[in-house]
Amino acid sequence: MTVHALVASLPNPDVLHARCRVLALLDAILDADAPTHSFVSDWREGVDLAFMDNGSGDQYAVVFDPSGVFLYGFDHESDATPWRESPRAHWPGLLDGLPSSLAHYPAAPEFQFDGFFDATVCVWREKDTEAWQCGQVEFDDESDGSDWLFDLLTDGSADAYISFAEDYFERTIDRDAVAAIMAREPLSHRTVTSLSSTADFEAVAVQARTLGYAVQDQPAV
Repeated sequence: MTVHALVASLPNPDVLHARCRVLALLDAILDADAPTHSFVSDWREGVDLAFMDNGSGDQYAVVFDPSGVFLYGFDHESDATPWRESPRAHWPGLLDGLPSSLAHYPAAPEFQFDGFFDATVCVWREKDTEAWQCGQVEFDDESDGSDWLFDLLTDGSADAYISFAEDYFERTIDRDAVAAIMAREPLSHRTVTSLSSTADFEAVAVQARTLGYAVQDQPAV
C-alpha cells in the first residue's frame, strides 16, 4: 500500500478529527508521560494538530485547518525517505499540487528537522472537496510508509487500537473500556482504572474535556 491506496482509505475529515482525539485520550490514559498519539486544540488560531511519534524515528501529523486538512507521515526506513540521497530530497512529486491554502505547512518549524521537511507521504483535502489528494508520485515496488503509519486512522476500530496497544505496552488491554471511549461515553473512573491502575483520573479528565469529552465526576458504583 502506498499513498495512492491511502487516499482511498482515509475517512472524511470530521471522522478523522474524531479518531485523532480518541487516540490522544487513550494514550493519555495508558502512557501520560510519553504518549505515542497526541492532539493539540488551537495549535494555531482555529487550527488543530494531531501528532504521532513512535519514539523510533517514525511519525505523522494531521493539521485541521479551516481551509482543509494536511496530513504527512515519515517512515525512516521506507524507500521514499529523503535520506536516501545527499543532500536530502523528497520523493519526486511528493508535494506536487498542494493547494496554496495549505502549502505553508511543510515549512512549519514543528515539522522541520535540521531545516528540512522530513516526509515520505503527504495527503491533503481542501474544504468542500469530496476526495483526498496526493502529489504525482509514482512507485514500482517501493514503499512510502502508508502501509502501516496510518492503520489506526483508516481502521478506527477498538480491535485495531487494542492490537497496537497490546503490542506496544506488552499487556492485556480492556476492550470494553476502549470501546466506551470510542463510543464517546462519559469518561468514568471505572473506565480509566480498567485501562491503567496508575492513571491520574483528574489529569485525564482535564485532557478529556479539552478533547470535547463529557466526564463523569463521581466513580460508578
